[in-house]
Amino acid sequence: MVQSVDNMALLVKLAGKCCRSLPFEPSKGLLCGVLQSGWIEGCVGAKRHLLSEDVIKLQEFQQRKLAASHLVTGSEGNYIQLLKQKMQRNELILREELKLLLHICQSADDMLIAKEAVYRYHKENSNLLYGDFKFGPLFMRLCYELGLEGMAAATITDKNMKGFFIDATSYNITIDMLFIKGSYESAMEVLIVMRNQSVPFNKDTVTLAIATCYKLNTAESYSICSAVIEEQQSRGFFIPRHAYCFAVALALRQNDLEKAKSLYSQIMSTDSKLCQNFKVVILAMSGDVADAISILSAAVLPKRPNFVKKPEFSQEVVNLLRLRCEGQPCQMKVEEIVTQLEAAGQVTLQTLDDMLCRAPTGKRKQMQMEEERRVSRRTLKPLQSALLSE
Repeated sequence: MVQSVDNMALLVKLAGKCCRSLPFEPSKGLLCGVLQSGWIEGCVGAKRHLLSEDVIKLQEFQQRKLAASHLVTGSEGNYIQLLKQKMQRNELILREELKLLLHICQSADDMLIAKEAVYRYHKENSNLLYGDFKFGPLFMRLCYELGLEGMAAATITDKNMKGFFIDATSYNITIDMLFIKGSYESAMEVLIVMRNQSVPFNKDTVTLAIATCYKLNTAESYSICSAVIEEQQSRGFFIPRHAYCFAVALALRQNDLEKAKSLYSQIMSTDSKLCQNFKVVILAMSGDVADAISILSAAVLPKRPNFVKKPEFSQEVVNLLRLRCEGQPCQMKVEEIVTQLEAAGQVTLQTLDDMLCRAPTGKRKQMQMEEERRVSRRTLKPLQSALLSE
């Protein structure tokens, strides 16, 4: 209890220092406001997406849209209007027609027609299997491209569309869109619908779910975060390091240092910049300043080649350690190490929130000759069968 009070006082003091020394608002950092009395909704920070291009596949989708436009006779607008007229005549929407429609939409107006077509198609085929093709990710990538997160969220949470979005990717892309816009309550609603629809969470969903809980930063979201982690662990499912880091950050914001330490100890590999910064924070908050100083000391290595990546520490993390050592025998040692790190360009103005809210680089794509091939070996004519694949 005493340690908790000390931490509270320390971070309130740190918030004042952040205001004076850093060019960003303290409410946007993780530490500058964490545990501060009444501070719940301030940590907005970076609004970047959390899914890699491997999941979003926006570039690939746009290439397919370009290819699909060549399959349409006449202008794209004419085809869309013809399909609209077909719906007005209450004629069935065929699978290939809907697929092509979703590949040629270019505006919000086009998407209104596409949404109507999606609803009609689902109503007409709700009792049938759609085969291997999933329309959900295609519709959501189109919303992602056009910035229609509101339409995406409204469609995927509509009870009338139950059974249409049967894959985790559709939900993940929707949540990512909402996360970008800071619509965390809506993102949580999508997660709840996903759970109610019995769509299994994959590793991307887990990261998005915990990141959303971190941004909401309420007692309820903290409870949901813990439940998600416990469920994944009980089933033996993999929890990404990025997800654990969000959980650690949320525990710190909820003034639960012991939980933060427990969560951090479950991270398999802690050699990343984000993990090292959190380790310094946890050690400093726990009073283990000697160990925290050791981490910074280890980062001060002899001159190395420019291509070798140097460990970096957030200015707010450095400031926290400085405050912990203020008036202590270790103060001069910390200042000496920090000065060396600053001279080497190893102290960054990136906050922990900035480091957390970033998309992973994704996997490097290997050359796949079959997927890259665009000409038939038998006819030597362009291949078109893959143009409209999901």
